Amino acid sequence: MLNEALLFLLDALLQPFAAILLLRFHLQWLRAPMRNPLGEFIMALTDFLVLRARRFIPAAKKFDTASLLLAFAVEMAYLAAVLWAQGPQSAVFPLPGLLAWTAVKLLKLSLYLLMAALFAQAVLSWVNPHTPVAGLLNVVTHPFLAPLRRRIPPLGNIDFTLLVLLILCQLILIVPLGWLERLAASLI
Repeated sequence: MLNEALLFLLDALLQPFAAILLLRFHLQWLRAPMRNPLGEFIMALTDFLVLRARRFIPAAKKFDTASLLLAFAVEMAYLAAVLWAQGPQSAVFPLPGLLAWTAVKLLKLSLYLLMAALFAQAVLSWVNPHTPVAGLLNVVTHPFLAPLRRRIPPLGNIDFTLLVLLILCQLILIVPLGWLERLAASLI
């Protein structure tokens, strides 16, 4: 029962924080405007850690490596704590498997963030297309939707590229990332 409570706290605190750090990395990589409620929330929530880490971790080209490495570290701490809470698997700690599993989990989390942005963009286009977050969502989804929009024309003024991209993301989650996750889990 205590392990279940610990796993719940890990799922409620560490996993979302890793996702927010990863989202910060993606938003800065895509040059998304951060002067909106969501961008300011992300910056306020992560600045205490990212700004300190930037003293030691320089940016590589246009990538915010501090945010990415912090997301990797938080996700790895989460996965290590989950493994520890489930009980000892073996006498040695599986560091190579844990590193591979963390990388795969961050890829999955990146796809889930893209899917959430696509879903939020679709809902906001029906409810309030001029919300301050709409520009942010457009910057995040445009690089992935633009190649599809060049190949898939609208049918009756309805753009199906968003649905096609959601299906492609789901297929990527199931086939290649599912295979990579099983491969990483076999190393643990």
